[in-house]
Amino acid sequence: MSGLIWGLDYLSALVFAITGALVASRRQLDLTGFIFMATLTAVGGGTLRDLVLGRDPVFWVARPGLVVAAAAAACAVFWTAHRLESRYNWLLWLDGLALAVAVPAGVGVAMAGGYGPVIVVIAGVITGCFGGLVRDVVGNEVPLVLKQGELYLTAAFGGALVALAALWLGLPRPAALVACGGATFLLRAGSMLWGWALPVYRGRPPRS
Repeated sequence: MSGLIWGLDYLSALVFAITGALVASRRQLDLTGFIFMATLTAVGGGTLRDLVLGRDPVFWVARPGLVVAAAAAACAVFWTAHRLESRYNWLLWLDGLALAVAVPAGVGVAMAGGYGPVIVVIAGVITGCFGGLVRDVVGNEVPLVLKQGELYLTAAFGGALVALAALWLGLPRPAALVACGGATFLLRAGSMLWGWALPVYRGRPPRS
């Protein structure tokens, strides 16, 4: 399991790094700005997760090559982003892919630590959502996690619940993490393609 969890952490960080660099390209930052945005997005969710769970050291300190890979991804995007017809569309789909990898990574870390169901779900949601949230706030974008009519936080939450359900049904942990990632991506993709969404609050206007 440790190798699988590390692989998920690495892959999610790498894809999140590309999305951070794409936001940097939309803001026309210099190369240093690209690297900053990419690495911030890559390690944000996993860092908060590890701090909350008390893991020492946090995942990228234990394996600093991950930061180097994120910086390399930023450099690659810096030289190639202009070739993309719709950077925002690429950003959405790559972010959805990263979410579908990061949530099972967080779920797996919490499971390996022996935590209960509530903490497992929270760890999955934090790992999947926090890096993208910080990226969008720093990049002056509307945060996808809070965007009306988007299944983002819900997709992460649903994927984590699927992992717990799979374990309850007797599936081994690796299969549960695969089911978690699949459910997360399905919910996120359904929101983008077919407009899946939860009802939003419609309050009455305040009285004058």
